[in-house]
Amino acid sequence: MLSRKSARLAVLLGGVSTLVFAVPAMAQEEGEEVIVTATRRSEAARDVPLAVSAISGEKLGILNSSGQDIRLLSGRVPSLIAESSFGRTYPRFYIRGLGNTDYDVNAAQPVSVVYDDVALENPILKAFPIFDVASVEVLRGPQGTLFGRNTPAGVIKINSAKPSDVFGGFGSASVGTYGSTNLEAAVTGPLADGINFRLSGQIQHRDDWVENTATTGVADDMLEGYTDRAARAQISYKKGNFDALFNIHARSLDGTPRVFRAGLFKQGSNDFSDGFDVEKVALDGVTSQSLSSSGVGIQLNYVFDGVGTLHSITGYETAKVESSGDIDGGDTYTYPPLGLNNALFPSSTGGISKPQELSQEVRFEFDPWGNVSAQAGVYFFEQKLYYNELNYDGAGAVNANVLHENYQTNYGLFVSGEYKPTDLLTVRGGLRFSADRKTDEISGTPVLTGVTLPAESTVRGDNVSGDLSLTYEVSPTTNIYARIATGYLGPAIQDRVNFVFTPTVPTVEEQTTTSYETGIKSVYFGRKLTLDASIYGYETENLQLTAVGGSNNSAKLINAEKAIGYGLELDLTAKPIPNLLLTAGASYNYTEIQDPTLGVGPCGSGMCTVKDPVVGGLAMIDGNPLPQAPKYVANFTARYAWPLENGGQVFAYTDWFYRSEVNFFLYEAVEFEGKPEFIGGLRVGYLTDEGTEFAVFVRNITDEIRAESAIDFNNLTGMVNDPRTFGIAVRKSF
Repeated sequence: MLSRKSARLAVLLGGVSTLVFAVPAMAQEEGEEVIVTATRRSEAARDVPLAVSAISGEKLGILNSSGQDIRLLSGRVPSLIAESSFGRTYPRFYIRGLGNTDYDVNAAQPVSVVYDDVALENPILKAFPIFDVASVEVLRGPQGTLFGRNTPAGVIKINSAKPSDVFGGFGSASVGTYGSTNLEAAVTGPLADGINFRLSGQIQHRDDWVENTATTGVADDMLEGYTDRAARAQISYKKGNFDALFNIHARSLDGTPRVFRAGLFKQGSNDFSDGFDVEKVALDGVTSQSLSSSGVGIQLNYVFDGVGTLHSITGYETAKVESSGDIDGGDTYTYPPLGLNNALFPSSTGGISKPQELSQEVRFEFDPWGNVSAQAGVYFFEQKLYYNELNYDGAGAVNANVLHENYQTNYGLFVSGEYKPTDLLTVRGGLRFSADRKTDEISGTPVLTGVTLPAESTVRGDNVSGDLSLTYEVSPTTNIYARIATGYLGPAIQDRVNFVFTPTVPTVEEQTTTSYETGIKSVYFGRKLTLDASIYGYETENLQLTAVGGSNNSAKLINAEKAIGYGLELDLTAKPIPNLLLTAGASYNYTEIQDPTLGVGPCGSGMCTVKDPVVGGLAMIDGNPLPQAPKYVANFTARYAWPLENGGQVFAYTDWFYRSEVNFFLYEAVEFEGKPEFIGGLRVGYLTDEGTEFAVFVRNITDEIRAESAIDFNNLTGMVNDPRTFGIAVRKSF
């Protein structure tokens, strides 16, 4: 089935290849080569045999201009989606449909975030803001050889701007709707011979802008505001064959949790209920959120002349998050729980989470020996995670407190090599052995009696993953490649919420993915046009899924027999005329769960319109798409500049992204299918010849409001995106 459908996509790729080889001439200045570090070394993007997209420079700055968090990456490259039910503290990423909708702080995510070469495992740590960043690279497909752990869907690789031996920096400020303020600054330069520094920071603020109309309860009167501060200090040192980079960073966030909106959806449709107002909600439960985090990164490199380079990367990350929310989303309790602000019963949950992660990698990169090169290394990861889950009664008093102590380790051994049998053909391959151990200890007082605590559970797993690829240089401007890769997600334990409602500790087996990919990467006319295209297909066995919600508000961890996916991806950059820059990306992603015996609990309120067959009270999900996996994702940007006689320029920059409808849960229900989303922004400004920019901007220019996720245990609750915002900005580089 996989190969037959992939063959159909090959026809599409053939059409793309025809376009690649028959592009008309363009007259304009030469463009810059796109350099990525997807293979743990700097290479031209077109030489890397995998689907990789990079975002950098002005595009990153503009996307961040209205105070967005790391979820700003959603839809900005092919096949990538991001969402959250915890707001700015817990992003969930999906690449090619593979992700994890679980809201548990102990949940493993198949998309890895690697920030300054340190793999961040806990979702709370993955939320560290993007500021003073040189580039963001999105590596699609399994990356089971060179990157940390848990990368069967892909890697988001964030690279901070590094210290320089030339004094310089920048400062930017913007103010906008809802009291939004965004401040960012960086300064870099030499301290002494061979020693350079870089200091950078960001402050993002928004006033509470959602009015709470409830007249009872303990919820705040105004919601959805935040003050988010982050800073980074780096020192680099180089002498002879040795160089080092020290990185210290921290973050502090004060705000409110994600606003849940009871009765958001009309029964029998995915339209919003009558009377919906994005700036109003009615909550009576607990609403509080704060975060503090810090980390240290140390990179040491030593060159052994004529042999190679020894790399050491050490990372330590820690965080503390308090988050409690009114998850029923309303203040009126009735049956049936239909219409805005209505729920079956009050429900507020929360707690404090404290992840700590230590990682150490030692890698040796051999100098090329003739037409052969290689690198090999060892990896160690340790996580300690302490958290409690609180349940509040209708008056906001704690009536349950379940305590968790999680400990997990991962050991890895990896090797990767490259061989060029001819000047035109490159063969690459690699292997990684991974071994995981996870232990979970549970104590405290649950809601229900009959639950025996304390309890303990342990899982272990190991796997060999890897990749093999061929790259052929068709011409000096065009490469074609083919790649097979495997990925691994270790066995998992799920205990959150289940110990409030049920007396079991679910565990699931390890998940493995096998992926096939082929593509074309081309540059033309002095890199004035780049066009990348790829088709892929994958099969994931023992897919780890989380049945979120249902009648008991559980987060039930399950294995599906398998899931398949296939698709087509395109990336394009063009400068068709002087002063005009265009970028575009698009993807088609098909996903399907394949397990004829697997069923999950549908909406607990009984108010949703289930489309799947229901057997024994369970919705059978065989054949369903993966959750949060739209078939179509697309993005487009355009920048045009009008040069002025004084050396300055007036410019306009617009950016847009589209995603098709998505399924919020494993089962299909009419109400819980998110409508397509098409959101854009515009920035118009003046840039002086001395590097000062004055601009006005608007985000979500069409003021399109869409549901981004949902909760199904109590009523038809949903969460929506931000409305339109306006602002002014100034930026000075020096």
